[in-house]
Amino acid sequence: MNFFERFDHILQSKNSLLCVGLDTDVEKMPASVRRQPDPLFAFNRAIIEATAPFAAAFKINTAFYEAHGVAGWQALTSTFKYLPDDVLKIADAKRGDIGNTAKMYARALFEVLGADAVTVNPLMGLDSVAPFLQDEKKGVFFLCLTSNAGAEDFQHFSDGERKLYEVIADRVASWNERRNCGLVVGATHPEELRGIRKIAPQLPLLIPGIGAQGGDLQKSVQYGAGENGRGAIYNSSRAIIYASSGEDFARAAAAAAERTRDELNEAKKNTCNCSQLC
Repeated sequence: MNFFERFDHILQSKNSLLCVGLDTDVEKMPASVRRQPDPLFAFNRAIIEATAPFAAAFKINTAFYEAHGVAGWQALTSTFKYLPDDVLKIADAKRGDIGNTAKMYARALFEVLGADAVTVNPLMGLDSVAPFLQDEKKGVFFLCLTSNAGAEDFQHFSDGERKLYEVIADRVASWNERRNCGLVVGATHPEELRGIRKIAPQLPLLIPGIGAQGGDLQKSVQYGAGENGRGAIYNSSRAIIYASSGEDFARAAAAAAERTRDELNEAKKNTCNCSQLC
């Protein structure tokens, strides 16, 4: 089963488009969790147990663990091992370099951590991303049009015919020989998302920004989910894992995850055929 096939199978079997982001910050945990020997993993374990029934994927932002040195890497490793097999395990590392450096990044994320997919910056070109694409079972989500305000600085640059994010979408589609390429497109850009889906109708999308960043959930599902309604996963981090700062944080996260899953599924009913003009 290649990455595309597994992506589709998980979204269908779990009836969910939700990706829970584990951007875990010790300062935002309840005091009882912060006092534990490994607070990062203790918090993640509780969140995973609470939200896994509603999620198709988990996206772990490696920076929140690398900042803690050896202890953080241990918590990161423990978190990946604890994730159930019926979800996609995404390492949000945004790597991008050439030659042996890229090979080492790919080895660390896929082999050591056990990620099913990673996020990668494509701006250094094919030789910088090729090491991530060797295994058809492992997915690569390339930064295309990110959800932050600064995306305007470079990603919207135009040569008079196409904008940079459109070139990226087109080029990544051409790299998809092993059916394991995808794109990161923010829900904060729904109209641009509509155009990207037309450029790359077959690529799976990782769409952040539907939670605390205020992206348009309805339009991002309508324009991003694809013809079968299973072409994208939608990441929410802070709005779910910090739904409560109290001792009921896990229950609150479960409720937020269930609600978001249901909102995504409801929006999916209005999914358009984005291979055609909507």
